[in-house]
Amino acid sequence: MSDPTPNPETARRGLVLINTGPGKGKTTAALGTAFRAAGNGMRVLILQFLKGSWHYGELDSAAALNAALDEAGSALNKTDRPAPAHNFVIRQLGRGFVKIGGAETDPEDIRLVEAAWAQAAAAILSGEWDLVVLDEINYAIGYKMLAAEAVADVLRQRPQMVHVILTGRNAHPLLVELADTVTEMREVKHAYQRGILAQRGIEF
Repeated sequence: MSDPTPNPETARRGLVLINTGPGKGKTTAALGTAFRAAGNGMRVLILQFLKGSWHYGELDSAAALNAALDEAGSALNKTDRPAPAHNFVIRQLGRGFVKIGGAETDPEDIRLVEAAWAQAAAAILSGEWDLVVLDEINYAIGYKMLAAEAVADVLRQRPQMVHVILTGRNAHPLLVELADTVTEMREVKHAYQRGILAQRGIEF
């Protein structure tokens, strides 16, 4: 009979999580985990690879959360490592939707994705952040703007306790294999199918 007691060497370590699939909620689920992590004193960085042209509600929530965390002070900083200026940071690194469906990808969008990945790789490897969310990175990989192998290489090299979440449809098989937890959102129905536009506070 196997021993159910967790191995101390593997019981606590950084995880790679993927939220994928055609259904709604991939970024929303990642944000929920990010807010939970911040509430536990963890330092969270969310890098949005394609977003950039809209002002999303989570940006205002992040500002309010940082104000609360700043007020709480060092009580939430459970390590001796230097803390970043804020414990919960969202950066929009794209400029909105990219051309797909047979259209040539704009070189500027490729440049922005490459710059976003350089920033993401540095953040993951630095150990400065406890959780790094790579929002919509699966789209960038699927559109051939970023190599899955490069992402996998950095994930394998990350410090032991760094968690990473990747979101977006059609997660690459290489990353699915590497990940610890993969969740696929399945769409049953969507309000948009009945002509209902995206609602503030729910979709953005």
